[in-house]
Amino acid sequence: MNPTAMGGGPARVLVVDDLEASRFIACSWLRRSGHTVVEATTAAEALTALEADSFDLVLLDVHLPDMSGYDVTERIKADPRTRSIPVVMLSATYIEPEDKVLGLTRGADAYLTEPVDPGELLANVEAALRYHRARALAEHLAARLTRLTTATFAVNAATTFETLAEAAAIGAADVLDTEATAVLTAPSGAVCVVTAGSGTGARPQNADVEQWMVALSPGVGVTVVEAGAVPWHPLAVAVVARTKPRRPPIGIVVGSRAVTGDDDRNLLRQLAQATALAAEGLHTFAEEHSLALTLQRSLLPRALPHRPELPMTARYVPASSNAEIGGDFYDVIELGGNLLIAIGDVCGHSIEAATVMGEVRHTLRAYAVEGHRPAEILRLVDALLERFHPIGGLTTMCLLEVDLEAGTMAVANAGHVPPLIVDDQGARYVDVRGPLLGIGLERPEATVLPLPPATTVLLTTDGLVERPGIDLDEGMEKLRATVSDTEDMDDLADRLLAELGQGKRDDIALLLLRRLG
Repeated sequence: MNPTAMGGGPARVLVVDDLEASRFIACSWLRRSGHTVVEATTAAEALTALEADSFDLVLLDVHLPDMSGYDVTERIKADPRTRSIPVVMLSATYIEPEDKVLGLTRGADAYLTEPVDPGELLANVEAALRYHRARALAEHLAARLTRLTTATFAVNAATTFETLAEAAAIGAADVLDTEATAVLTAPSGAVCVVTAGSGTGARPQNADVEQWMVALSPGVGVTVVEAGAVPWHPLAVAVVARTKPRRPPIGIVVGSRAVTGDDDRNLLRQLAQATALAAEGLHTFAEEHSLALTLQRSLLPRALPHRPELPMTARYVPASSNAEIGGDFYDVIELGGNLLIAIGDVCGHSIEAATVMGEVRHTLRAYAVEGHRPAEILRLVDALLERFHPIGGLTTMCLLEVDLEAGTMAVANAGHVPPLIVDDQGARYVDVRGPLLGIGLERPEATVLPLPPATTVLLTTDGLVERPGIDLDEGMEKLRATVSDTEDMDDLADRLLAELGQGKRDDIALLLLRRLG
């Protein structure tokens, strides 16, 4: 957009007239008033000039040798690029009122008849320019507000501090048509710096941007810092925003030429405020997620029993997009010479699910210490859930009682992913089934299976094998085809989580044990 059109002062005017004398007089008056004038003698020259350059007004003769002024006006108003340019028509001959009506109807903004008084001509030109400038300014501000809305939406949609910094930088660059740099501090203390937009502005390299923002932000609110205060970019304007006294501020830096008035500063303030609020949301989510993870881990075993002949490893990974705690758990209970190994999942992500999970785990331990066998433990836990948690207590669980002296394991399953056995014959799931807990159904006795040396057993919750829109059996088959009986168990657990557990919406509990020869 022509900068002249955004404010007052001289304008660029295209004068189209095939009569040299008339053109000379009109151009002289306009130049004396400070306007820049470009001359054209035909309609073709005028249209070519409009295509190649920008103008704020066209002074157009009605009678041109190659085309009527009415047709030229229609061409100007039909082109989206030039339709907003005011056209003042000028007739060198006497006209009927119908001719003036025709000119105005076909798009002219004013219609004058020669001989015309210089004051009248200049007054009509100024009036048309005022309207044009006001309209251009309104369209310009509307376009920037639309861009600000788009940028704010992108900022609020960001799910990480890196994507938030990127959205803020791109938004500022788009709103103000300049290069922009966004600076944010993640909860880890890492500073995210993203620059967007075309330009040759300096980018932060050695400057301590975090200390710079803290020094410039006196407290809660939004602060605009004029040129000269940005250490890596002396010709930049910055805005720094903070939502809470102890929160690190966010900063957006743009070139000073892009900020020409209060409207530009207000747009920058609004974008910075939206970015600071979005960062506050991410900080809050990170804190809640950390708290939930700490609470979840406190409900899991601090360490696994050490049995040289039966090494074990376990992993717990919270859902990547959920700040609430879930009901996934695992446990290993020593019962004399035997081990009772449990893995389970209370349905849902909530404080209630975690509460039920804690009750189930402690109840499981109590019944195991009393000497109950795996199938009877499941029956007792089922009765407890049905009585005290009829709503929200649905739970899946798989129990393994390992007898190392006999070389066997008794497996009892309650609606859970079955154990995966891996040996030199390959990988296969144990075909042991049973209804989930909390619904009071009959359940079968445990199945006793051999556990020979060099056998690996994998227990997991469905978070590792379940994906939206994909059948559970397909996920289980993918897991079965991925495991190995020769790989170190810690390496195997980490590899399975890396290959199958990324971006999951559910928690993942994973436990591996291997009987050595």
